[in-house]
Amino acid sequence: MALYIVATPIGNLKDITLRAIEVLRESDYIAAEDTRVTRKLLSYLGIQKPLLSFHEHSKPRDGEKIIQLLESGRSVAYVVDAGTPGISDPGAFLVRRVAEALPSVAIIPIPGPSALSAALSVSGLGGSEFLFLGFPPHKKGRRKFFQKVAESPYPVVLYESPYRLLRTLRDLSSAGLEGRPAIVCKEISKIYEEIFRGGVSELLEVISPRGAPKGEYVIIINR
Repeated sequence: MALYIVATPIGNLKDITLRAIEVLRESDYIAAEDTRVTRKLLSYLGIQKPLLSFHEHSKPRDGEKIIQLLESGRSVAYVVDAGTPGISDPGAFLVRRVAEALPSVAIIPIPGPSALSAALSVSGLGGSEFLFLGFPPHKKGRRKFFQKVAESPYPVVLYESPYRLLRTLRDLSSAGLEGRPAIVCKEISKIYEEIFRGGVSELLEVISPRGAPKGEYVIIINR
């Protein structure tokens, strides 16, 4: 029995690793952030497995179901919609819960795609230090958050949704970072992948005329 934390493609389904495919095929159950998204991946891979739902709004009994399966000797693979579980998603909570309830159960990482590492790989930073802050808060604490970005002695990596991308670029600019070199990665590994480079204010000028942007974004603000 084991809980496998399985990284899945962030866009192009061909990015899945051979080991991830093997684990998904051999696990007794697959727990997923969104079972609809995971069904598409499993269909592409020709895998049929019982699916469990586990996401940020899951009730305690959903986690208990996974614990009961592990306790009974079953293996469970956990996947999120895209990328590596545990990074800005409910995977971290599941890992903590299982580690606390079943300390004898192995929790095994199955590494693979990650929007964070993919964006850094094309950033040109070259350094070994950076600060990852995930998604900016929607309301409370937003000003303090961007002040933290401005004061960071390291390059800062953010995730952002299409609904708040322009607002976040404006807030970065208002925090005194308008001239700071930055990169915006859109839809990494997908059909409409784009990488924008320039100062924060320049990126805002380039992206704003496009209207409401679509896709998922990684923003890197350099020092």
